[in-house]
Amino acid sequence: MLLQMDETLAKWRDAQLPARPSSGWIQSVRSALRMSASALGRRLRITESSVRKMERAEPDDRITLGALRRAAEALGCELQYALVPKKPLEEMLMGQARRIVVRQLGPVAHTMALEAQAVDEAAKARQVDLLARELLSHGSGRELW
Repeated sequence: MLLQMDETLAKWRDAQLPARPSSGWIQSVRSALRMSASALGRRLRITESSVRKMERAEPDDRITLGALRRAAEALGCELQYALVPKKPLEEMLMGQARRIVVRQLGPVAHTMALEAQAVDEAAKARQVDLLARELLSHGSGRELW
């Protein structure tokens, strides 16, 4: 499931989609279609002033997904929505597992260093990776977050 989700989301991450226009998608698409706010209001069965409120709410992130979906439909558009991780999910999981392992090993590493038994950095990194992979393979997820 993780790899399938990563593949799906990689398409979004790689798509380099344009940023939302400063006036919002609703107003931008409506204007491009040369549709008046009152015409969009009739399609949505709301008043022109409600359309204007909706258009002001979108760029301020105060619009609901439901309202945005209805507006998209009325404009002959499809709303596409996704949470796109900045890095692959597998990489995010491994990073989190490493942080947990480093935190758990911290006191032991400190004690060993005080006793002049410190492990070199390469060996420490290998141990952290090994334990992180073990945590991911046997853990339920609760231990990670």
